[in-house]
Amino acid sequence: MLAARLAGLIARRANPAPAAAQRRWLNVHEYQGAELMSKHGVNVPPGIVALSVPEAVKAAQEMEQGSGEVVLKSQILAGGRGLGTFKNGLKGGVHMVKVEDVAGLAEQMLGQVLVTKQTGEQGKPVNALYVAKKMQLQNEKYFAIMLDRASGGPVVIACSEGGTSIEDLAEQYPDKIIKVPVDINEGMTDDQAARIVQGLQVSGSQSAAADQIKSLYSLFVSSDCTMVEVNPLAEDPDGNLIAADAKLGFDDNAEFRQKDLFALKDASQIDAREVAASKWDLNYIGLDGEIGCMVNGAGLAMATMDIIKLHGGTPANFLDVGGSAEKEQIVEAFKILTMDDHVKAILVNIFGGIMKCDVIA
Repeated sequence: MLAARLAGLIARRANPAPAAAQRRWLNVHEYQGAELMSKHGVNVPPGIVALSVPEAVKAAQEMEQGSGEVVLKSQILAGGRGLGTFKNGLKGGVHMVKVEDVAGLAEQMLGQVLVTKQTGEQGKPVNALYVAKKMQLQNEKYFAIMLDRASGGPVVIACSEGGTSIEDLAEQYPDKIIKVPVDINEGMTDDQAARIVQGLQVSGSQSAAADQIKSLYSLFVSSDCTMVEVNPLAEDPDGNLIAADAKLGFDDNAEFRQKDLFALKDASQIDAREVAASKWDLNYIGLDGEIGCMVNGAGLAMATMDIIKLHGGTPANFLDVGGSAEKEQIVEAFKILTMDDHVKAILVNIFGGIMKCDVIA
């Protein structure tokens, strides 16, 4: 039952439900997430972002702190960076490197396209590097806070093993995974934090670890997060918890009160079609099929995509123009559909009770 329950949470993490398809979830880069976590009292590895080779060299000199080495991490909004490959042939988007070699490696990474298992073959551009201090971390663990429909609020998922995907952990260590639903109105209690710490099998101070868990929950609530995933959550030699790497997602519906956060959005990491759609208040998600879809209403859009698939085709996109679109929006919607070289045909399926068909025509 636990494995099945986790599978559901994981699926929603990777693929939001159809009803939520009209939302675009904000994601931020690792260095931005580290800065945000640090502001909330979460322990993170020291690091400096670099946008050029000279900046990378300067940051490395500051971050090596006697070790002679730093960690050079490509900044893209996708996982699997360490096992990725640049289109120029360089293997790996994350490197442990000697300070004197930083300039040459940074030259090969900045401005290049990194392809990982999550980016697809098109990859994503690396416009920034995170130069981090080399740390002696141990006892890697997994920690996440997600929204759970079953409990109607946040749920903490934790495992004393980490460093690999939660899917693999659920398969290999199902008995080590704990789930703790949190009442959104009451907040995380001391007992819940202690239970999570116990499940993580922290070797250091239990109270200090509980404070870190509470800080992560505070970040989740105060920043309107849809997900806070720390993998690995590791320990330093003194047993202190360190959020070594994290993935943060934010609810776009909260943009009106999280303006500073949403100013961090990196359009270079987003599908150009989705960027164009957002400017015209169109709900668009690019897919990899050959039949473009223009529909009104998320439910009808999903049903249309299902029908296309049922009859042997593959949809090229999800596109909901809504019920009050103007002529200019429809024109731009057609432009976005035809931007996709894979589109061979366009299916228009409009429910006249919601949208004026003469506007579409």
